[in-house]
Amino acid sequence: MNTKKYKSLREFYPFYLSEHQNTTSRILHFTGTALVVICLIGGILFHDLRFIIAVPFLGYGFAWVGHFFFEKNKPATFQYPAYSLASDFLLFWDLLNGKQSFKAK
Repeated sequence: MNTKKYKSLREFYPFYLSEHQNTTSRILHFTGTALVVICLIGGILFHDLRFIIAVPFLGYGFAWVGHFFFEKNKPATFQYPAYSLASDFLLFWDLLNGKQSFKAK
């Protein structure tokens, strides 16, 4: 378990990336985050609370499968919930625009 206390998202993000080295895990995180965005938009557009209720199950479900079965590590969410959530969206954006690869270096 990581015992370092991070003071900023900029400081935390490299640690987050080090915990997401497996290609399948990165694909699962990307998919879960994409579904979260779609559900949030759908919930707002269609005024349907079911989309919003699905958000944590989709986001955490895909991510935790990636951690427990592919990364074989404990999700950073348990220790750093806010930084971890923000980093999920940063990784999603970095994968989308090519700044990160699905195959970690």
